[in-house]
Amino acid sequence: MTASYGGTVGASATVARETSAGGARAVPRRRSRQHYRLRRYGVEAITVVLAVLIAIWSIAPIYNMWIIALDSHDDVFSGAVWPEHPSLHSFFIVVTQGFWYLANFWHQFGNSFYVGLTTMFLTLLIGSLASFTVGRLHLRNGWMLTNAALMTYVIPASFLAIPFYRIMQIYGLTNNLWSVIAALVTFATPYAIFIFSQYGKSIPMELDESARIDGANPLQIYLRIYLPLMAPALVAVGTYALLLAWNEYLYNFLLLSTPQSMTVAVALAQFLNSDESPWNYMMATAIIYALPPIILYYGFRRYMAAGLTMGGVKG
Repeated sequence: MTASYGGTVGASATVARETSAGGARAVPRRRSRQHYRLRRYGVEAITVVLAVLIAIWSIAPIYNMWIIALDSHDDVFSGAVWPEHPSLHSFFIVVTQGFWYLANFWHQFGNSFYVGLTTMFLTLLIGSLASFTVGRLHLRNGWMLTNAALMTYVIPASFLAIPFYRIMQIYGLTNNLWSVIAALVTFATPYAIFIFSQYGKSIPMELDESARIDGANPLQIYLRIYLPLMAPALVAVGTYALLLAWNEYLYNFLLLSTPQSMTVAVALAQFLNSDESPWNYMMATAIIYALPPIILYYGFRRYMAAGLTMGGVKG
């Protein structure tokens, strides 16, 4: 009976020691979990603060544009957070071309569309044909074409402005929309060739071989197989080319000099030529001019993301 009692006491002591050790180990784990939660909450709080600051930094200029556009000319610099008497009069003046700086607004708006759409079409055409030739027709040393095109980005576009102006002058294309289109296509095509080449690698070559067995020539393969399967990349690069042309200022300013040939991006600078610039009209013009690319971007942003990420991941 004594031995049994001693054994019971020993077992109880062992359990007590194990319980005590387990509790000692549980305390650091609990503290570690609490420390992890505090650190996570701290990181989340810092992220939220940074996100709010970035949002304010991004939205503030756009908000100021709207405030100025809705205000009258005399109250533009009043410093009010919101106009005392907001009005859409500035937008009405822009739409009806009711100010002498805006006498050719819709014509210049059409010039912007013409330059943007033509640049987009030529960029897609040249880029897709080049990538198809290099990637699908097994052009010898075709990789040199792709790399040589990308080498054009080594020299900043601003450095090429004067040589490009001289070339357009020699060919008699100064003050012509096609001079701007040629410049923009030159800068957008290397990027298009690179994206199309990377994206084209995800299209199985077996499709081309099957089409050739059925009697399809390279042009039919390009039109009926290659282009339909390249649709996400085409949308992504086409949107990029259009936005590039829409927002271009340097070459527009350098190559276009008359109000009839200008785009809106250049015409906006005319508002700064007078002693008292009509800032409300200028901001209203800028907002109207910004609507097409905004609509285009948010309409195709899903396809842009799909096209660009597919080209980068499967390249």
